[in-house]
Amino acid sequence: MECRIGCGACCIAPTINAPLPGMPNGKPAMIRCIHLSDENQCRIFESPDRPDFCARFKAEPSICGDTMDDAIERIKWLDEETNN
Repeated sequence: MECRIGCGACCIAPTINAPLPGMPNGKPAMIRCIHLSDENQCRIFESPDRPDFCARFKAEPSICGDTMDDAIERIKWLDEETNN
């Protein structure tokens, strides 16, 4: 599956515990990454500074569903299940 252009759910829903450029403490769940553009595109996608957590994420139907809302809910649920 290819990422849906303009989705950005993977940059909003999960907790990211690793430092990101400009976010040295990572990012809490359901907070937009500061590198997510207004069009929901990652501004550091091609950068070597992109965290491994982000680089390892692979879009797939079971996680991303059919819409951004599906992806937000599923990723949020996975985050809650793995961070509790």
